[in-house]
Amino acid sequence: MSAITTEDQLASFTLAAGFHSAATACGLKKNGALDLALVWSDMPCAAAGVFTTNRVQAAPVLVDHRTLKVASGRIRGVFANAGCANAVTGERGLADAYRMQALGARAIGAADDEVLVLSTGVIGVFLDMDRLAAGVTALRGPGAQTAPHAVTRAITTTDTRPKVASAEFTLAGRRVRLAGFAKGAGMIHPNMATMLAVITTDAAIDAAALDRALTAAVGHSFNRISVDGDMSTNDTVLVLANGASGATIASAAEEAAFVAALADVCASLARQIARDGEGATRLVELRITGGASEHQAHRVGDSIACSPLVKTAIHGNDPNWGRVLAAAGYSGEAIEPDKVRLWFGDGDAIQLLDRGLPVAFDKTKASGLLQHDPAIIHLDLGLGDASTTVWTCDFSAEYVSINADYTT
Repeated sequence: MSAITTEDQLASFTLAAGFHSAATACGLKKNGALDLALVWSDMPCAAAGVFTTNRVQAAPVLVDHRTLKVASGRIRGVFANAGCANAVTGERGLADAYRMQALGARAIGAADDEVLVLSTGVIGVFLDMDRLAAGVTALRGPGAQTAPHAVTRAITTTDTRPKVASAEFTLAGRRVRLAGFAKGAGMIHPNMATMLAVITTDAAIDAAALDRALTAAVGHSFNRISVDGDMSTNDTVLVLANGASGATIASAAEEAAFVAALADVCASLARQIARDGEGATRLVELRITGGASEHQAHRVGDSIACSPLVKTAIHGNDPNWGRVLAAAGYSGEAIEPDKVRLWFGDGDAIQLLDRGLPVAFDKTKASGLLQHDPAIIHLDLGLGDASTTVWTCDFSAEYVSINADYTT
């Protein structure tokens, strides 16, 4: 699997075969940056989506839920905007989301229910539909930016960089490609996907199998990250499969290979989101082992990932391991403190806790290990064989600065 993350490599990023893209600025972002993106396929796609479980759901989330119920085997594209979340906007917001869907469909010659919509930005603000309608016209005009990396920028908000990833594998002698992009830096927390992401593939796979694959991939990627413990109203991950490669996913073995590749792409995007957390200076990888169940390991890891005390200690390179143990203890899981062991680092790891008791350690070395990117914390619960990995980031004063005056 190849993950493309640097500015130089971003220019070479491509979607899967048979997919096209366009981006433009229509004025939804105050700074005049790209804010409208369209991705579409030459042919109908099987599609699947995973959405926020927040009880407050944005209008585009509601529209996509309904659309996938009736048209998951014939989706043609995804139309997205930044600069306005179209969330908590009532019936008017829902009508605007449907109009947005219709505008996107008209741009690519599709039926209204063959386009999915995404929005991101400030909650409680109505979409400027006049600007959006003008933008759609521009998307299919000569001034539109058609390079795939342009659409990755058009959906960003407080992100400092685009997030893209791709994977390829061979199936029945044919090369299959998966390629996706995502946005997310704040309001990042499960349960679901914690951002916006669009993944394209040229494999042929039916909608039901694609839904199974996406659910499995999300469970160990986007549902294993946290920046600030806040779950958005707009979180959506979409995957579209158009079959342009001529390779069909038909057997259990083929589906397993596809799931593995999709999981790789999702995990790369998830790590990039956590690394780009608002104000973050490094990625943090929490390895939780020795769980009685994977659910327990995940809950413990999630609790640690959400702790402001843990995250600020990591930012300050302070090996205050007691904060890690305290966060594990209030996770709600029945851990047994006298069985817990704790390490910082990977190949050069040092142990700080052994079966619930402190271990003498070199504080300077421990501090240095927390400066690594990623900083690795390994907690073994001593209760079984289950394990998981959760990704988060450090917590700096810059996070407060970004969010203290977000709308003012």
